[in-house]
Amino acid sequence: MATVLIAGGTGFIGSILIKQLVAKHYNVIVLTRSLNNKKESTQISYAKWDVQKGEIDVAAMQKADAIIQLTGAGVVDKKWTEAYKKEIETSRTKSCQLIVDTLKNNTQQVKTIVCASAIGWYGQDEVLGKAFVETDPADEGFLGQVCKKWEESIEPAIELGIRVCKLRTGIVLGHKAGAYPEFAKPTKFGIAAILGTGKQIVSWIHIDDLCRQYIYALENNNMQGSYNAVAPVPVTNAVLTKTIAQTVRGKFYLPIHVPVFVLKLMLGQRSIEILKSTTVSAVKIKSEGFTFIYPTVEAAVKELETSK
Repeated sequence: MATVLIAGGTGFIGSILIKQLVAKHYNVIVLTRSLNNKKESTQISYAKWDVQKGEIDVAAMQKADAIIQLTGAGVVDKKWTEAYKKEIETSRTKSCQLIVDTLKNNTQQVKTIVCASAIGWYGQDEVLGKAFVETDPADEGFLGQVCKKWEESIEPAIELGIRVCKLRTGIVLGHKAGAYPEFAKPTKFGIAAILGTGKQIVSWIHIDDLCRQYIYALENNNMQGSYNAVAPVPVTNAVLTKTIAQTVRGKFYLPIHVPVFVLKLMLGQRSIEILKSTTVSAVKIKSEGFTFIYPTVEAAVKELETSK
C-alpha cells in the first residue's frame, strides 16, 4: 500500500479525504501541530510539525510516496486585518517551503505532490459567459496574489523530479463545514437569503468530488500543473440559494435579498469575495478523464440534504 503524507489533514477537506484514502487502502500520515488525543489505526498515523518554528518529522516524510498539502488559514474566518491577511499568505507559502526544503535536504521517495490552491487566483468575470481557464494570469488583487505565491512556493519540488499538481478549489459544498451550512442556515426560518443582486456566478464543487479529484491526481501520472477543482455547471448565487431552499422547504420559503451595504458592514473587505462573480471552467480536469458524481447543484444539494 502506498503511503500519503497529508498536511492540513485535520481540517474540513482533509478529514473527508482521509476517509476516501483509507477506503482505497492507502496508508495515511497526518502532519499535526499536536499529537495529543490523536487516535491512530492500522492505516492512519500522526506526525508532528510546526511551520512557524520550521520543524517537521523527517522520518515521517521519508516514509511517504506522495504528499497532499492542504494547509492554510481560513479566508473568511476572521476580519481581514493586515496581520490576518499576512497570516492567510504565510500559512500557505511557509508550509509549502518547509515541505520542499525538507525534501531537498533529506533522502526521500516522494513521487507526487498535490497542493491545494483556490479560484481566488482569478478575478471578477469580465466577459459574460466566458469562463476562466488555467492559463489565465493571476488577478492583481489580494487573493489572486496569495494564490500566485502559494503555487510558486510548491513548484521548486519539480526540480527534485517530483510531479506537482495544484487544484484551484472553488466554493466547497459539504455537510458540516465550508460554505454550505451558511447558505442553508436561513432556510430553517423559511428564508432564501440571496446575497446582493444574486447575479454573481458561484463556481462550486461537492466535497466528495473534490476529494476524489485529489486521489485522481495522485493516481494519474500524466497530470501536472494547475487544474480548476470546480463542478462543470456553475450557477448564480440566487440559483444556488433557491435550490437549497426548495430542497429543504419545497415551495414554502421567502426569497430575501441581503443588501450589498449590509454585507460590507458585516464582512468588510471579505465582502468582495462574497459578491464577486467568477465563472471557472472544469474542462481541463474533465479532459484528463475525471467524471463528476455531482455535476449539477441540484444533485449536490439533494445528496447533502438526504445524507444528513
